Amino acid sequence: MVLLFWLWTVVGLGLSYPVRAFELLDFNITEGSYLETNEIASQAEGALMVDLTLIQNAGAKGAVCLDGSLPGYHLSQGYGSGANSWLIQLEGGGWCNNVRSCVYRKKTPRGSSNHMEKQLAFTGILNNKAEENPDFFNWNRVKLRYCDGASFTGNGEDKDAQLEFRGKQIWLAAMEELMSKGMRLANQALLSGCSAGGLASILHCDEFRALFPESTKVKCLSDAGLFLDATDVSGGHSLRNFFAGVVSLQGVQASLPITCTSHLDPTSCFFPQNLISSIKTPLFIINAAYDIWQIQESLAPGAADPHGDWLQCKLNYAKCSPSQIEFLQGFRDNMLDVIADFSKSPQHGLFINSCFAHCHTERQDTWFSDNSPILSGKTVAVAVGDWYFDHAAVKAIDCPYPCDKSCHNLVFQK
Repeated sequence: MVLLFWLWTVVGLGLSYPVRAFELLDFNITEGSYLETNEIASQAEGALMVDLTLIQNAGAKGAVCLDGSLPGYHLSQGYGSGANSWLIQLEGGGWCNNVRSCVYRKKTPRGSSNHMEKQLAFTGILNNKAEENPDFFNWNRVKLRYCDGASFTGNGEDKDAQLEFRGKQIWLAAMEELMSKGMRLANQALLSGCSAGGLASILHCDEFRALFPESTKVKCLSDAGLFLDATDVSGGHSLRNFFAGVVSLQGVQASLPITCTSHLDPTSCFFPQNLISSIKTPLFIINAAYDIWQIQESLAPGAADPHGDWLQCKLNYAKCSPSQIEFLQGFRDNMLDVIADFSKSPQHGLFINSCFAHCHTERQDTWFSDNSPILSGKTVAVAVGDWYFDHAAVKAIDCPYPCDKSCHNLVFQK
């Protein structure tokens, strides 16, 4: 197992400060959940700390984590005008695509509730302060923990390796539990998620809508979940190969939308680009045009860059050569092509900024603060609020790098 250790730094508007040290696992071993925003959120000073609740009846329904432990969530009760409004945030944290990576994963919080934090800090879109989260601060806010490794879609097991692939059952058990906690009475609901959770919010969007009567205002939000079936620097398809392992190992096919699997292979239907145009529920996509996770693990993973020509560029965008920037501009062009038809629908929303980042909604500095990233004069929080409450159409797409000076770009240092 290859273990590397980096320190990552956020840079934007002259900002450059260390955030935390983290472990980076080789791409072929696991997805590299080091970029998940709750890792930063857990260190937020003065943030609301919310207890973990295990779904006690989940085991009887076969809804268990990779190691067979009970799944869980964190719930902060809504009040006042938000008492009957619900925000569900699906936790991210990558995927596991083979037995070895899943066995490793089940020994972590992303595979077992036995290893989950007993409390999580609620920041960004989960914040309970009106001045830091103006539209959703008093809603019922839920963080659904991610412990299956297939964006809440797996349905299978490996008895020899003692692995349970029960993501779809976890999703169903969690929704049933939350409906019993009062979500069935919601007059407003928003399903959201970051990274692998952002992919999950796309995969489950229409299912979430179907839980409620037509009178309930229901929308979905995907943050950094627009993973592209892109060509890597060697001309291969690293992420497609990885996703193929996830889909096959964890029995994902049955959980994928029939609108896609009726004409495409299951792996293609795990890519959002083949799903978003058929989603009936209003969906808002937030993504960095130069998504740093996709650069590091899809475009230029070690296997596609054996000589390390991309190493410095992956760690610090300022060290990319002109030809590397040109390649990344091609990735951005691909992303804009993918969302072209999606963007034509008046019910959908977009916030595609030209940052080297990954996830904007859970970190306070990128969600809503004095120096948050801005696009078309709006922070992410304001853009999402305007779209959700139908104040304004939001189809914000940034000009190419290096035009945006408001980014909180991620820079990695050994």
